[in-house]
Amino acid sequence: MFFFQFRKTRGLRLVWAEESCDWICKWATSSAEEILFSFLIFHLAIGHFISSIQPLCHDHERSALLNFKESLVINQAASSYPSAYPKVASWKLDEKNKDCCSWDGVKCDEDTGHVVELDLASSCLYGSINSTSSLFQLVHLQRLSLFDNNFNFSEIPSEILNLSRLTHLNLSRSYFSGHIQQSCWSSPIWSSSYFGEFIFFASFVSQWMRFASSLSWLTNLNQLTSLNFPYCNLNNEIPFGISNLTQLTALDLSHNQLTGPIPFGISNLTQLTALDLSHNQLTGPIPYWLMNLKKVSFLSLRFNQLSGRIPVEISDLTQLQDLQLSSNQLEGSVPSSIFELRNLEALDLSFNNLSGTVDLNMFLLSFKRLEALVLSSNNMSLLTRTTSSTNMQKFKIIGLRSCNLSEFPSFWHNQDQLMSLDLSSNKIAGKIPEWLFSAGTNSLEYLNLSYYLLMDFEHNLRVLPWNSLGSLDLRFNKLQGPFPMPSASIFSYLISNNQLTGEIPPSICSLNGLHALDLSYNNLSGMLPECLGNFNVKLSVLKLQSNNFQGSIPQTFMKGTNLAMIDLRNNSLRGRIPKSLANCVKLKFVHLGNNRITDVFPSWLGTLPELGVLVLKSNNFHGEIKEPRTTFDFSKLRIIDLSHNRFGGNLPSKHFDCWNSMKYVNASNLTYMHDTLRPSGYPASTYFGFFDYSLTMSNKGTKLEYEKLSNLITAIILSNNSFVGEIPTSIANLKGLRNLDLSNNNLQGRIPSSLSNLTAIESMDLSSNMLSGNIPQQLSELTSLEFFDVSDNLLTGPIPRGKQFDTFGKSSFDGNPGLYEGPLSKKCENSEAAPPEEDPHSESVFAFGWKTVVIGYASGTIIGVILGHIFSTRKYEWLAKTFRLQPKANGRTRRVRGHRQRM
Repeated sequence: MFFFQFRKTRGLRLVWAEESCDWICKWATSSAEEILFSFLIFHLAIGHFISSIQPLCHDHERSALLNFKESLVINQAASSYPSAYPKVASWKLDEKNKDCCSWDGVKCDEDTGHVVELDLASSCLYGSINSTSSLFQLVHLQRLSLFDNNFNFSEIPSEILNLSRLTHLNLSRSYFSGHIQQSCWSSPIWSSSYFGEFIFFASFVSQWMRFASSLSWLTNLNQLTSLNFPYCNLNNEIPFGISNLTQLTALDLSHNQLTGPIPFGISNLTQLTALDLSHNQLTGPIPYWLMNLKKVSFLSLRFNQLSGRIPVEISDLTQLQDLQLSSNQLEGSVPSSIFELRNLEALDLSFNNLSGTVDLNMFLLSFKRLEALVLSSNNMSLLTRTTSSTNMQKFKIIGLRSCNLSEFPSFWHNQDQLMSLDLSSNKIAGKIPEWLFSAGTNSLEYLNLSYYLLMDFEHNLRVLPWNSLGSLDLRFNKLQGPFPMPSASIFSYLISNNQLTGEIPPSICSLNGLHALDLSYNNLSGMLPECLGNFNVKLSVLKLQSNNFQGSIPQTFMKGTNLAMIDLRNNSLRGRIPKSLANCVKLKFVHLGNNRITDVFPSWLGTLPELGVLVLKSNNFHGEIKEPRTTFDFSKLRIIDLSHNRFGGNLPSKHFDCWNSMKYVNASNLTYMHDTLRPSGYPASTYFGFFDYSLTMSNKGTKLEYEKLSNLITAIILSNNSFVGEIPTSIANLKGLRNLDLSNNNLQGRIPSSLSNLTAIESMDLSSNMLSGNIPQQLSELTSLEFFDVSDNLLTGPIPRGKQFDTFGKSSFDGNPGLYEGPLSKKCENSEAAPPEEDPHSESVFAFGWKTVVIGYASGTIIGVILGHIFSTRKYEWLAKTFRLQPKANGRTRRVRGHRQRM
């Protein structure tokens, strides 16, 4: 018989075995039926084998792939995803692996053998791509992914247009550069929260478009069906060239800086099923012609600056399943036409200026498929009358924050599939009803009842019943008694600003998944559980301030923890700061103020690489602040408050040299210190928000409450201690410093003129020290200075004039008897005081006074001569009486004194 030798080639070769002759002889002597049957079997076998083989890749494409591999290097640091590995390592030219269609990440067309897909995502590739790259020889490519590599900020040349058959392209997070000089950061998969994942999106990098102003090159890639530009720092208006990609079914330009109105060209993309323009700066109204996209099922315009009304033509989008218009400036009432969208599954109109009264039953009766309804934070009121419907839909997400609700809507009684419920900031008072505990018992993940007037639970619960609850927010109510324990699934537990009493139970140590714990502003007491430092590596936010806790801070903070914020202010904690806090390398915020801690300055906290806020005020800290061990100590520190302690010695000048985050002003990149309250995997449209870091700080002479801490807030507050010596000039290097308070110490010497380098300074308090000399004239150049206080020192000389100094009142300079001019009205008559230093660029007051005297003297002489000539026949007594003439010497002295008094 014979057999087939299969190779991955374009044909099939038959090979005869040694017994082939015997088989042929037997075949020749068989009957006609047997011959026919055998031929049929043979034909079917041939067809099966031919259909199952894979053709060998073409030689020139194999060479192109190998050359592309050789042009790059493998570097593990080039990819950031944990699953990354070097796929090209298996690309070898030997007898066993020479078929490139079997190489990792390569896929060929089964009929032609051409390479049609190249997936090198997270392949640890490092290097540059230029116009001669062999990659552009793979002209049959339909899918290309170079996601999560490092191409060294190289520019993708126009040869990308050779790949005209591309339908999917992903170059994101691969460090390309070009027109915009930024990296493009996005996920390779784009999905909707409510109706599953869309097809694998193309993800373009705007940076490498050297002629990106119009993106006209896009018209040459007219086979694209999906296009993704998220997180690419795209600015200006939406590119015009996109309107020619009429085959697009999905377009994502979210999370950029696109401006201007939504362009008319998008109306040409009639095949779109998904359009995401969210998280930009788009303005103008929602255009009516956007309703030409009859096939669109997902539309997201949220987080823009769109204004006007919701178009009544929105009912034309009959296929719409998910509509997201939140966080804009939309106004007017909700159009009745929106209730004609019968296929709607998710509706988010939150955080706009929508007004009017809306019957909640309209949403319930119109949208039979509705699973997510978010109307939070508008200016409208909801009617919640009982519905007669017996087939009420099952909701997964309900957001009715700030909707003027005065009662719990009755349709929630049977909601057993709820995942997210936000009823915060309404007018519902009383107790939490018992039936609410059965809503989403096994499904509820987020519950927000904050900013209510809730007194307690209708059923006296101490253990909450929701088995899957991830985030619970009960802040700003009037809950009393011990705080209720959540389930072990809890991720964020916020119950501050209530009237809870008792101690923190030891069972809290079983919450191994807890990320944020806020029990602040209650009446809790007792010792802090020792487990707080080591029961959970996931804990990031710990807020226990403004209670009655006593004892010492737990000593067992372990390595590997995610702790980023610890706030224990306003308690009665004693002892020392636990040195185990140095294990918490992610710490950004430490506030231990207003306790009874007795310790020296914790210089070992300088090893924390992310520490930005350190507040130790109003304790019993003492001793000198020793020099930093390295120049990198406290390198990210932006706010330090050591006021109202017993620190002594000289000011920590060497530390000032280390505080690098105060040396620069980056006003163009405004960020805030916060933690997210939405764990990964939760629906994207669920409002979990952020947990903002807050702080009360003395600034500009008053205590200010900062509900959010931006990166622009910088402060050094060392007041009410016993520091001595001079103000070090090294502090002048902190050009990003905005608040400097050294008041109520024993500082001596002069005010350094180099403080004029603090160009961002807004508040400077040097009062109640023993500073001497004059106030440097250079400080008048600080145009941002709003508060200045040097009262109660030993300063002398003139007060600078001009600009901000003309706005400071008398109290800013009181208690310095040697100061004069400016807002002071009392003359400095101490003849023994040292004369003021003369500014070489200005004339002294004394010189100015004598000029006035000379001018007056000359004028008087001339007038006297004329009058004497005219009235020579009159008596002198009459002249003296009429013009009140006095002896010249006396007149001269009074003028000088008078002028100096006015100064």
